[in-house]
Amino acid sequence: MVGATIRTVFAQPDSESAHQQWRRVADGFRGRFAKLAHLMDEAEEEVLSYATFPKEHWQKIWSNNPLERLNKEVKRRTEVVGIFPNEAAVVRLVGAILNEQHDEWQVGKRYFGAGSLEKLGEQSGEAQAAHEQPALIGG
Repeated sequence: MVGATIRTVFAQPDSESAHQQWRRVADGFRGRFAKLAHLMDEAEEEVLSYATFPKEHWQKIWSNNPLERLNKEVKRRTEVVGIFPNEAAVVRLVGAILNEQHDEWQVGKRYFGAGSLEKLGEQSGEAQAAHEQPALIGG
């Protein structure tokens, strides 16, 4: 019941609706699940941060498959070593794995299309313009 209720938040068509639904769900849990409601209050901005991006990006942002694959690769490669002599050895190996993955992601298939990235740039420009303060005129 709890999971299905929370999932209704992610079915909302826009950011404002998602935030409103999040608050409705949290308020609905206050009586029976007070700790959950408090946790939801604390986590609202982080959990719904995906909604600040263009809608075309939402599906990709929700998915953590690339991160899960990366974690699986780190685990696979560190298990081969077994026991590390010191912390620096772990950092070197994991750093090398992450660097290798970074290089693959740089030349690999684009995760977001160029058109949707342009929308992100436009949206960012609008947000900056909305937050700019007028310059002070000195005398």
